Amino acid sequence: MNDHIELIDGHAHLNELVDVPGDFARARDAGVTKVVGVGMDLASNRRILELAEEYPGFVVPAIGFHPWEIQRDTIDDTLLFLEDNIHRCIALGEVGLDYKARVKKDLQREVFREIISLAARYDKILILHCRYSHQRVFSMITHGGVRRAVFHWYTGTLELLDEIVDAGYHISATPALQYSPPHQAAVAAAPLERILLETDCPVEYQGKESRPVDVIITAGETARIRGLSLSEVAGATTENTKRLYSLES
Repeated sequence: MNDHIELIDGHAHLNELVDVPGDFARARDAGVTKVVGVGMDLASNRRILELAEEYPGFVVPAIGFHPWEIQRDTIDDTLLFLEDNIHRCIALGEVGLDYKARVKKDLQREVFREIISLAARYDKILILHCRYSHQRVFSMITHGGVRRAVFHWYTGTLELLDEIVDAGYHISATPALQYSPPHQAAVAAAPLERILLETDCPVEYQGKESRPVDVIITAGETARIRGLSLSEVAGATTENTKRLYSLES
């Protein structure tokens, strides 16, 4: 365990990990105290909830319906699962819009509207996927009455970033800070108290699959970009995540 820093991986697809015990042990050794597991469909949502029961206090569950996974014949069952299990999760995610996906945009918006309605009704945080759709996602959640949200792996404009911050929402940083100019610009510009750290594991960054331990890379890159120490960034972002999700130490 790293005695000097405490980190939280705020977004991880834990259902896709092959060696969960090993990956978690390596993460803990690096100072990771919690991982927010996100779901994309019925199977991954069930797995995330299972892992949260297996690793209480370490895996924090979010359940979602990713725009890539939307199919007409699973919409009703997936939305019903979200509502039935909403009290077992800290957020609805990963959800949103992806205008590069093959799923028709109007179908994506139809599903997302239902999820926004759920979030507003139960006052749940949304963990947002918004590829080529940042402005539309922002408009939909603000008009839908969503109080709290995280724009995951934010690469949108700095103008919209100002609106996101003014609305009280957060953005998250990933290891893509090593090479993505739009992501770097956003993390440089956002108030530190609105930034969460994550890995989006097991996403590949420059050919290497990520794991929860790699949130240390995100922290280091955030520190570099902002001219702060690793401990300053770790302390601030960990507190941000705990405060947003009402997590115990």
